[in-house]
Amino acid sequence: MQPNSTASKAPASKAAKAPVSSAGQQKSARKAPSKEDGDLKKKRKKARKETYSSYIYKVLRQVHPDTGISNKGMGVLNSFVNDLFERIATEASKLASYTKKSTISSREIQTAVRLILPGELAKHAISEGTKSVTKFSAAR
Repeated sequence: MQPNSTASKAPASKAAKAPVSSAGQQKSARKAPSKEDGDLKKKRKKARKETYSSYIYKVLRQVHPDTGISNKGMGVLNSFVNDLFERIATEASKLASYTKKSTISSREIQTAVRLILPGELAKHAISEGTKSVTKFSAAR
């Protein structure tokens, strides 16, 4: 298979007007292997973006196995979780600084959740959090 030249990409009228010299063909032939060699030497990695998408999807499967979610919907939920995490972490940090502690413990997180989430939602979140901490402690 021959490497694609720039003349084949141009419209037919321009290809007839601008002939490609033999030196131009040699240069393009030299560039193609060097590009492949460059790809082998230093493959550029795509910057990783951390999201909660996989976890949100797993919970969705548990709650509604036959329901899907769009990319925009996943983006909204991801933003929501990031915002809630930021609020709870900020509040827990303030609580730790009030008591002159440099470590945020489960107690600060629990109090922050009580302060930030309204009523019944806070109760459910605290019970789930307590259950998770108990399970984690038992596994250690």
